[in-house]
Amino acid sequence: MDVEVDHYDILGLPSGEEGARLSEQEITKAYRSKARELHPDKRRDDPDAHANFLKLQTSYQVLKDEKARKLFDDLLRVKREKLHRQGQQDSKRRKMMSDLEERERSVFAVDPTRKAREEEERISRKLKEEIARIRAMHTNKMAASTTPSKKDTAARGKDSLDSGGSGLDKEKMLKVSWEKIGEGYSAQRLREIFEEFGVVEDVVIKSSKKKGSALVVMASKDDAVAATGNVLGDLSNPLLVLPLQPASSPAVFRAERDESDGPKLSNLVGAGYQAFEESVLDKLKKAAQRQK
Repeated sequence: MDVEVDHYDILGLPSGEEGARLSEQEITKAYRSKARELHPDKRRDDPDAHANFLKLQTSYQVLKDEKARKLFDDLLRVKREKLHRQGQQDSKRRKMMSDLEERERSVFAVDPTRKAREEEERISRKLKEEIARIRAMHTNKMAASTTPSKKDTAARGKDSLDSGGSGLDKEKMLKVSWEKIGEGYSAQRLREIFEEFGVVEDVVIKSSKKKGSALVVMASKDDAVAATGNVLGDLSNPLLVLPLQPASSPAVFRAERDESDGPKLSNLVGAGYQAFEESVLDKLKKAAQRQK
């Protein structure tokens, strides 16, 4: 039951009053650490790996949403107060109460235990509604990114890959390419691969007859740098991952070359950038064929 889950504990964070004081950055940092630990790709022998990873994502979404987190903190507070009251009740004191005092309390005062129970039930209902809202929003976003129409995919992919997205930080964006072998890569598959290096904000697929490509938007520049140096994809169909805009790209293409390594990445734009991409893809493809 979602309202019985301690979402702070799922992320490995302290709960209660200490958890309520945690910043959004501390929560995100804890989620990334847990995501790398519980990712299904690293727990292939665990039948509960996928369910545990989904539970982790749900807890992160609840704590990241300001309204849902406030309700959850209120629910924990009410439960703590309830336990505190129960601990203070003394059996000796209850025996000394007279029937008259009990009748007066029931007539003139509100039963604190009943009031706490009603408040707990009210907050629980509200928290359920917020969790359902977050799940529906997340499901709709995933459906939109994985099952767009061909027309929308082509238009969106072209605009995003050509321009890098208006108003977005291009240094957080990665251009991903691969050969059209078999089914290739879906937006969901790419999201799972890149989530090992941080939060993925968006994935946009652009397809052609001979090869596939996509634009992956990471949550931060550091996540983008980490993914650039580590993402390889499937051995049978390796991924080429390059920054959409290198940190020090010149405005005009300059064909500066190293004697052994070819064009310098920081100087590649336009046609030079595409030639370098195709060269690396070809090398990755030949290496995969040699290992078969």
